[in-house]
Amino acid sequence: MQPNKWKAISLFAGAGGCSLGFSDAGVEIISAYENAESAIKTYNKNFTGDKCHNVDLATCNFEELRDDLGLKRGDLDLIIGGPPCQGFTTAGNRFWADPRNKLAQNYAKALESFHPRWFMMENVEGMLTTAKGVYVVECIRKMIELGYSVYLRKVYMQEYGIPQRRKRVILVGNKDGKAFEFPKVAKSASGAIYRNGTTTLRDAIGDLENKDIPAIDHIRKQESGIQLERIAYLSTGQSMKDLPEHLQHDSFKRRASRRVCDGTPTEKRGGAPSGLKRLSYEEPCLTITSAATTEFIHPTENRMLTIRECARIQTFPDTFVFEGTDAQKMQQIGNAIPPRFAKQIAEQIFLADDNPKFQFSPSLVDYEV
Repeated sequence: MQPNKWKAISLFAGAGGCSLGFSDAGVEIISAYENAESAIKTYNKNFTGDKCHNVDLATCNFEELRDDLGLKRGDLDLIIGGPPCQGFTTAGNRFWADPRNKLAQNYAKALESFHPRWFMMENVEGMLTTAKGVYVVECIRKMIELGYSVYLRKVYMQEYGIPQRRKRVILVGNKDGKAFEFPKVAKSASGAIYRNGTTTLRDAIGDLENKDIPAIDHIRKQESGIQLERIAYLSTGQSMKDLPEHLQHDSFKRRASRRVCDGTPTEKRGGAPSGLKRLSYEEPCLTITSAATTEFIHPTENRMLTIRECARIQTFPDTFVFEGTDAQKMQQIGNAIPPRFAKQIAEQIFLADDNPKFQFSPSLVDYEV
C-alpha cells in the first residue's frame, strides 16, 4: 500500500463499479464486503488480491472486521457503498429498533466502528420517499450524531457524462467539517429528459453493431416467432403499449398496475412500465436494470441489448469481466454504480479534503459529443 494513498473499504460492493471508479481516482480499496457469491467472483477477478469477502452485512461485527484489517478507530479515510432500499415502514424512535431496518442500522455501525474521515453512500430514488421520508431523515440524524457533516443530492447521471437516464441519491459525509460540493454538471438535463450534447447511446455502443464478440459477452441473441414480430413492429421510442392487441403480452396489464417500493402507484409516476422499448441512438439510454437484456431493443437491429452493451452503458470498460450466469451478470451490472460517476465523486472528495498529505491527478473527461 502506498503511504500517501487513501485507504477505503467498500460495503455492499457488488461487482465493484464503485470500487473501480474510486480506484481509478487513486483510492486504495483495502477490503470489500458482499454476500452474493457471483458478484464476489467478479470483484476478485477484476481487482488483485482477493479483497472482496463474503460477509452478511446485516449481522457482522464491524469492530472485528476493523481489527482483522489491523486498523484502529479513525484510521480509515473512506467508506463507500450503500445498503439496498428495504421499503421501511417504521417511524420515529422505533426506526433503529425494528429488525427490518438492519442494513441501515449496520451501515451506521460501520461508520461508528471505523469512523472514517469521509463516506459516500448511494441509494435508489425511493430512499427519499420510503416511509414518508423517515428512512433518509433517521439515517442522516444518526450520521450527524456520529459527528459527520452530511451532503445529499438526487443526481441525474446523464448530466455527468453517463450515457443513461439514471436517478440515484448520493450522500457524502465528512467528520472534519469540510464543505463538499457535488461535481459540476457537464450537460444539464433540467426541464427535459435530455438535451443535445449529452453522451448518447450511440457513443456507448455504436461500434458494436453487426458483430459478435463472445470474449466480452457481446453475443447478439437471435429472436424468432412472436417475440421477433413484436421487436420488428416497434420503431424508435415506441414501447409495448404501441403494439397491436394481437402482439401484446399477457403480462402488460399486470405490469401497468405494478407498484414501486415506496408504495406510489405507477400511474402517479409517469405511467405504466414500458416493457419492450426500442431505444434511440440519439439519446442517453433508459436506466439499466437486471431486465435490460429482455426489455430494451437495439436502436437499429431487431434484437435486444447484449450483456456487454449494458455494461458499457454503465461505463464499465471492455476489460472488466463478469462472472456467473447471464442472469447473475445482469444483476451485477444493473445494481452497479457507474464507475465513471464514482470517479467524479472521488475527485470531488479529494478537492474538498484539501489535505497536502494526499496527492491526486484529476481526470480530464471530455463530455462533448
